[in-house]
Amino acid sequence: QVQLVESGGGLVQAGDSLRLSCAASLNPFSRYALRWFRQAPGKEREYVASVSKTGATTHYVDSVKGRFTISRDNREKRVYLQMNNLKLEDTAVYYCAAEFDGSSWYSDQELARKPPDIWGQGTLVTVSS
Repeated sequence: QVQLVESGGGLVQAGDSLRLSCAASLNPFSRYALRWFRQAPGKEREYVASVSKTGATTHYVDSVKGRFTISRDNREKRVYLQMNNLKLEDTAVYYCAAEFDGSSWYSDQELARKPPDIWGQGTLVTVSS
């Protein structure tokens, strides 16, 4: 059974850092582009970041550029999201997702048109003032 399991969420203060992790049972893991999304209370799910199949290329939504870093470990079958300088507006449930042979680029428009095939259950990140 294909699974993505996120962990690492929690309650932090504005300006703090947090590292999310997503363990995957995908095979072959290296054929999947990996992405992070988030959904804030009362809002639609939005795209956050992507990493290419090799890990060489990353892409971010403008609101997190310079603060978030996505990475992957193909041997451990994990994808990470390092979040620095967290803001109140980063509060959301964060989801990792996988797309077979996907590109390193993505957008909210792509999410509406062709959402990823495989999703995790989400991990809650709450940023307080």
